[in-house]
Amino acid sequence: MDSVEQVRALGDPTRMRILALIRTAPDGRALVGDLARALDLRQPTVSHHMKALASAGIVRRAPDGRRVWYSIAPEVADRVDALLGADGVAEGAPVPDLDRIASDLDTRFRGVFAPETVRAVVAESYDLLAAAGSRPLLASRSASFAASRLEALARVGDAVDGNADDVPTVLFVCVQNAGRSQMAGAILRRLAGDAVRVRTAGSRPSGEVRSAIAMTLDEIGVALEGEFPKPLTDEAVRAADVVITMGCGDACPVYPGRRYLDWDLEDPVGASPARIRAIRDDIEERVRGLVRELLSDRSPAVHPIDR
Repeated sequence: MDSVEQVRALGDPTRMRILALIRTAPDGRALVGDLARALDLRQPTVSHHMKALASAGIVRRAPDGRRVWYSIAPEVADRVDALLGADGVAEGAPVPDLDRIASDLDTRFRGVFAPETVRAVVAESYDLLAAAGSRPLLASRSASFAASRLEALARVGDAVDGNADDVPTVLFVCVQNAGRSQMAGAILRRLAGDAVRVRTAGSRPSGEVRSAIAMTLDEIGVALEGEFPKPLTDEAVRAADVVITMGCGDACPVYPGRRYLDWDLEDPVGASPARIRAIRDDIEERVRGLVRELLSDRSPAVHPIDR
């Protein structure tokens, strides 16, 4: 399997959480149902991730009657260990291997960035996330964050060269990147699919997306897909066509040629379930309007939300 495809498959933090559970499971193997319960995810969601990991050659399937066991493929165990590091596993596990992460991303971005640039972005991404305190799966999240930043930098470069694609990029920014911006990003991904590129960030990001937010989204069939709070970076703003702020004040830098919106939304932190649902519905209505604007000359929402 192409190592580039494996790097892409491993860029999703949810998949890294799955692999962490498999690595520490008895006999190094696990069932989808057990993984879904441990992660508090729906079984079809975990099955989707397992299919992607198996397709990339990262896990192996072992049918056992009506059950299917999954284990980490031995040939990629070192790569998985490098990304997982010691996050959430027993003492003595390997420390995060930033060199390996940089090497994998260098393969993905070969011909776009010099290896030195990739390594610098990986190291800085790790430092930015670590500065917020202890986080689960810090190494794999650093890899995902670094990959997202490199993609943004590449898009900025393409725009300068006149080679940017016509897929609009929307950046949602709130304070902690754990509530409003995550809800908006998840709903936009659901509604627009690949027709819109979505990023989120926080001016002062917290450690985790709040569980109440994930549960409220799950009620309308919208998944966070492994998203986690990320700090606001310069290239994320420069790569965006539309920047939507939500209570973060003047923390977001302003660049010409971008559309800036400020959505006056109540902060869901500490709110009752009923208020969080009301905030979610307000965000959904605003996102639907944004989709109509961005995709006015294309087909409507490709993944409508069922209610």
